[in-house]
Amino acid sequence: MAAKNQQTQKPNKRKQFSSTKTDKDGSKSKKPKLLSSTPSSTNPSNKLLKKPFNSSKPKREHPTHSKFKKSESGNDNKELTKRERRIQAKELAEARKKKRKPHYTLEQELASLWEKMRRRNIAKEDRSKLITEALQKMKGKIPEIAGSHVSSRVLQTCVKYCSQIERDAVFSELQPHLLTLSCNAYAVHLVKKMFDAASKKQLAGVISSLRGHVASLLRHMVGSVVIEHAYQLGNATQKQELLMELYSTELHLFKDLASIKESRLIDIISKLDLQKSSVLRHMSSVIQPILEKGIVDHSMIHRVLIEYLNIADKSSAADIIQQLSGPLLVRMIHTRDGSKIGMLCVKHGSAKERKKIIKGMKGHISKIARDQCGCMVLVGIVSMVDDTKLITKIIIRELQTTLKELALDKSARRLLLQLLHPNCSRYLNADGLASLNLTVPSLSSKNESEIKSKKLSRDEESSKEAAKSDIPEENLDEESTKEVATTDSDMEATESGKGDIPEENLNSAEGGKKDPSLRRRELLVNSGLAENLIDVCIENAEELLTSNFGKEVIFEVAKGGSDGILHPTLDEKLNNLHEAIAELAAKPKSDESEEEHVLENFHSSRTIRKLILDCPAFASSLWKKSLEGKCQLWAQGHSSKVVSAFWESSDSEVRKVAKEELQPLVDDGTLKIPETKQSANEN
Repeated sequence: MAAKNQQTQKPNKRKQFSSTKTDKDGSKSKKPKLLSSTPSSTNPSNKLLKKPFNSSKPKREHPTHSKFKKSESGNDNKELTKRERRIQAKELAEARKKKRKPHYTLEQELASLWEKMRRRNIAKEDRSKLITEALQKMKGKIPEIAGSHVSSRVLQTCVKYCSQIERDAVFSELQPHLLTLSCNAYAVHLVKKMFDAASKKQLAGVISSLRGHVASLLRHMVGSVVIEHAYQLGNATQKQELLMELYSTELHLFKDLASIKESRLIDIISKLDLQKSSVLRHMSSVIQPILEKGIVDHSMIHRVLIEYLNIADKSSAADIIQQLSGPLLVRMIHTRDGSKIGMLCVKHGSAKERKKIIKGMKGHISKIARDQCGCMVLVGIVSMVDDTKLITKIIIRELQTTLKELALDKSARRLLLQLLHPNCSRYLNADGLASLNLTVPSLSSKNESEIKSKKLSRDEESSKEAAKSDIPEENLDEESTKEVATTDSDMEATESGKGDIPEENLNSAEGGKKDPSLRRRELLVNSGLAENLIDVCIENAEELLTSNFGKEVIFEVAKGGSDGILHPTLDEKLNNLHEAIAELAAKPKSDESEEEHVLENFHSSRTIRKLILDCPAFASSLWKKSLEGKCQLWAQGHSSKVVSAFWESSDSEVRKVAKEELQPLVDDGTLKIPETKQSANEN
């Protein structure tokens, strides 16, 4: 019985412990129950209906939680409509912007004025009123708000259309803060606008204020744009003033030294007795951070790099070429100096570096070919690089897709003409031909050591041969002096860039080892470029003949290229081209037609004349198909140049074919032939 009473009392004790708690002073206090105290929860029959303690019962939220917060109207967010919530969020955003931006209200007012003043159909007087109102609102606050993406646009419009007095006021307010604004992504556009609108005196003041900060701004992605813009707008003296700071510490510190007339760095070093090593160190410290950041788009940096390569030692020059070889070079070749750097990298770079340069141009060949300066780099590549498979794969294949456009383009045609007729002064100007022969002095000096080693090896060979053949010592001395003389003359020729190398092969003397004619044939004929080019000329013969630039391409193609490179592989195609031109010339002369006949057009008549003089096969084809029995009709105007070409031709068969019909026209004065040409023809 005692045991049973003990078992029955245990639950009561447990229940009593869970429901009461004794404090330190002995008083009992109620403790919060873990489970609900409803009668159903204590019923044993409802135990299965109870949920466990770790069920999905929501946790008690803190009173500071966002869902307990009330909106300004006193209602919960759930009671607001979508539109009201959107308006509320917008108001909150506006409030935050007002706290963060001190001139936020002013910017909003300026934006509304800007929307009106920038319209195209607004009257001049109304625009000037709006600009005056905007400038009045901004007065005294321009440097502070110029960095905003809204205010900078308003200021640019104001500077563009305002009066000169208002523009000068803005300029004077901005000038003390020029360096700070030059590094701001939005204010930089305003600074450039101010440079464009500045007077000569103001521009000179701006350029002088940049002194001492040129190198630091060039290293900045945004600031470099301002320096380049000032460099482009300045005259020769101002450009030199900006460049001097980058050459030497002395020129950076002392302004009087920078005011010399010499422009080349070599001449400056010799005149001022500067230490070449210190100049190199200073320029390296300026150039390296710029190249590491990839800020290579500006012509000012290209000029500095050219001057650096002219005085750099062998290792420094090689490092610069190695850094530039690749996609980085593509961003440089759009300027004159950048194009020269590109050609130097091609000429002095290793096979691996040349490969990087060509691969970096992939996808941009057509754009580079159309660029006035960039096309010369492509001309240098096809003239110097021996890896014709790589050139065909990347350059030629991309050119083949747009041959017609390239042939009609002023710059792109040079690349095609370089393959058809290399280094022709008719197609490449003096500057272009000179750039093909540019060298880095420190890297080209390796030829001297090679010549000296060849000289020693020749002396050893001649002494061995003399010992074998028992040549007397006197004769041996004479032969050795001859060898020395020839070797010295070779060295002089190498230093001067000339010698026994033909004019066409002058470029490849240092650039590549492959025979230039073999390289040309692989790139032009074996690649299929020439065949595609002939097809384009046949399809667009009239357009090319009458074009100022396309006429030169079709002339060289129809002639068969320099040294007859297209013969005999493409003779059949060339005959088709000759027939296509002859068919155009055979069209009847009509005064009613709007299109000008190819024999009467200025460009086409002279191109056909040159073809008659230089290509007898074309002349005979043209005569038979177009001019036989019709010379009287074409003996006046531009077409007379074509007819007289048969009389002046150096080929006897061409003259013989046309003489019978042309003699009466010459005798009665219908066809005018210069006396010198006529006497030469008779002889």
